[in-house]
Amino acid sequence: MPLRLVPIATKIHNIELHPGKGGQICRSAGTFATLMDKNSRPGYALIALASKEQRYIHLNCMASVGEVTNPLHKLRKLGKAGRSRWLGRRPHVRGVAMNPVDHPLGGGEGKSGGGRPSCSPTGIPAKGYKTRNKRNPNKYVAVPRGGVK
Repeated sequence: MPLRLVPIATKIHNIELHPGKGGQICRSAGTFATLMDKNSRPGYALIALASKEQRYIHLNCMASVGEVTNPLHKLRKLGKAGRSRWLGRRPHVRGVAMNPVDHPLGGGEGKSGGGRPSCSPTGIPAKGYKTRNKRNPNKYVAVPRGGVK
């Protein structure tokens, strides 16, 4: 259903970002967004996402009314490593357990620490490193992730 026909304050999911492209937002189990406003910006609707981000979406974009079923999906216990492998997940190996050729934290004699802040195998910092471009903000984001501080 196009966003222009959805009543305000309705829970929606499977939301298109561009008209005709297909749903891209709120498709995972138990997720939804809320339609906040349709008048503040001509031709666009304001939706609130679970991350507290508020975003403008074109009124011709389609969305499904309601929330995705099975909100308890994330509480499921896999039970064993093999079931995790069936889902396509590879084992999680710590960087300090690798060789220096494989990871910046690798190497050393015995169980030595990494000697530097935690990072990815390519050396990108893991904690607190900003990944969004400050010079090119998204013009469709009204309130960034985390909400207004």
